[in-house]
Amino acid sequence: MADAAGDWLGLKGRLCVVTGAAGGLGRAIAAGFAQAGARLVLLDRDQAACEDAARALPGADALAIACDISDPETVAAAAAHALRDAGPCDVLVNNAGLLRPGPLATVSLDDWNALMAVNVTGYLLCAQAFGAQMLAKGKGAIVHTASIASRFPQPFSGAYSVSKAGVVMLSQQIAVEWGPQGIRSNVVSPGLVRTPMSEAFYQAPGVAERRAAMVPVGRVAGPDDMADVVLFLASDRARYVTGEDICVDGGIGRTIMGLIPRPGFERADG
Repeated sequence: MADAAGDWLGLKGRLCVVTGAAGGLGRAIAAGFAQAGARLVLLDRDQAACEDAARALPGADALAIACDISDPETVAAAAAHALRDAGPCDVLVNNAGLLRPGPLATVSLDDWNALMAVNVTGYLLCAQAFGAQMLAKGKGAIVHTASIASRFPQPFSGAYSVSKAGVVMLSQQIAVEWGPQGIRSNVVSPGLVRTPMSEAFYQAPGVAERRAAMVPVGRVAGPDDMADVVLFLASDRARYVTGEDICVDGGIGRTIMGLIPRPGFERADG
């Protein structure tokens, strides 16, 4: 067990691989691991942005590798590179993601397949490549980024909700199949989070205020809110947690009954 007075998470020195590391969530997750003393391998299809993310972690042991997780050969090469230059993986965070608008009635097969290739198949490829290193050691943790959209369909987003639901089941299947070999697998499903990918929504007049008003805790999440949960699930503090999907949404997913008119049950503010 980690020292409660010091390294509470017990991640110091562990090699943590983060995909989509150049994005808002990826950078926050990487920063959290770095602060916990972990060693890092950062993967992103944008090499320059990935290297910038590594430089943003002063003093951290971070290796940046360009990787398109939808390409099996690129994933295999990245895993081999990381193993050679950093050592075997202890923690994998499957975080890379793709979002494209499109109603189901007209979504193109190319757009559908592109989302599934990154959001589901890419997670499997990374789990296989880096999971093999964990299986060889008999210990490891995988944390996948899904979405509240895996539970509640997000209209006009093509394959997004379907792909994120696939991530949840992929994680659960990994948990069952690899659990006996010492590998845990869990999901973090963000609700509303303000990141570079979603920032355009918040630039529209009134959207930020209306979204915050919908959340019981009264604010839209930031990337650090997700990173904290990822680190917990990656650590031995969650050593008996596997196959779970943790919805980190400030309670917004529990508000549906409040939308139904029920005379006599109105809120009384005095």
